Amino acid sequence: MDKCSFCGRERKDTNLLIAGISGHICDSCVEQANNILSEEVKKKSTLDLDEITLLRPAEIKKFLDSYVIGQDEAKKFLSVAVYNHYKRLTQDSATSDDDVEIEKSNIILVGETGTGKTLLARTIARMLHVPFTIVDATVLTEAGYVGEDIESVLTRLLQAADYNLEAAQKGIVFIDEIDKIARKGDNPSITRDVSGEGVQQGLLKLLEGSVVNVPPQGGRKHPDQKMIAVDTKNILFVCGGAFDGIERKIGQRLNTQVVGYNASDTRDKVDRSNLLQYIAPQDLKSFGLIPEIIGRLPVLTYLNPLERETLKKILTEPKNSIIKQYMKLFAIDNIELEFEDGVFDFIVNKAVEFKLGARGLRSICETIMMDFMYEMPGKKEGKLEVTLDYAREKIERTNISLLQTG
Repeated sequence: MDKCSFCGRERKDTNLLIAGISGHICDSCVEQANNILSEEVKKKSTLDLDEITLLRPAEIKKFLDSYVIGQDEAKKFLSVAVYNHYKRLTQDSATSDDDVEIEKSNIILVGETGTGKTLLARTIARMLHVPFTIVDATVLTEAGYVGEDIESVLTRLLQAADYNLEAAQKGIVFIDEIDKIARKGDNPSITRDVSGEGVQQGLLKLLEGSVVNVPPQGGRKHPDQKMIAVDTKNILFVCGGAFDGIERKIGQRLNTQVVGYNASDTRDKVDRSNLLQYIAPQDLKSFGLIPEIIGRLPVLTYLNPLERETLKKILTEPKNSIIKQYMKLFAIDNIELEFEDGVFDFIVNKAVEFKLGARGLRSICETIMMDFMYEMPGKKEGKLEVTLDYAREKIERTNISLLQTG
């Protein structure tokens, strides 16, 4: 009679009995073996800093270049920050003869929507040897209010580290949409601002470095819940936000500072088409970030608005470009996809017109390709060419003009 070679159960006592060359194994033993294997893998997944190959900033930037077009300034800042973060970790793990302790330099990225802030974060996560998580600041509220507690930022990092506390305490957190928690105006709020100024004050202890009690499964804290103490001293925080309208604050500051005999010359040198390049910490304060949080984000950099040439490169050149994605989608159905000359320029011109940045490229492409993606699967045609006339007709017939911003 067939029975499990591990626990001895007979076939009638099991849900499933798997036959091998010279024995059998039941479903219960398979499940138990899987649990044992998972625990062993988790034990061996500790962050061994001695085995990490430390990439130089130029090498990190080269990796980013293969996925993200342009934004060289922001790439340099991110590359240096990640490189220095690794150096801090190796310094902390080694015995140092002097008392010099390298402090972490948290970063804040400012750029218009669709310029690549989140893409930079996701791309750099591909190459990291430390746990990395992306958190949206818009869902955060003060403790006790509807929304997520500030500690949920660290819960996500713990989950990314598979609850390996040692690894999580040396990870990197990207806080997206940081501008959405700005207080309304430059002055302190006289009423409770539970999703704005209150969240900024709650983030202070995380950014600077302290021991925070974190609920392991997320959710609300309550007295009987078991907490995990997470030390944020070695966690690098990268914040990003669009800061819509901050150009007005920058323009006002530049105008008020330009006084004296050389006033007109200095004013002429200011590039009005890209005021973000002149951003300074006082502009963030004017926008609504509290001074304490600005001080804990010492590295401030910007992302340039995307020009037509850059948008065209984004459309076609990166490893995971939009056009390459469509080609792969059709190739799965054995259809060779081609585009007529002029289609890419048309898509780019429409994206600039709608002022949606790189995100606008996908919206326009989806509108053009939707009927093809609906009709072509199942047909015997092995080749498809998208013409300029077809693309123009699809855009004119659709309601995509509703996406236009003022």
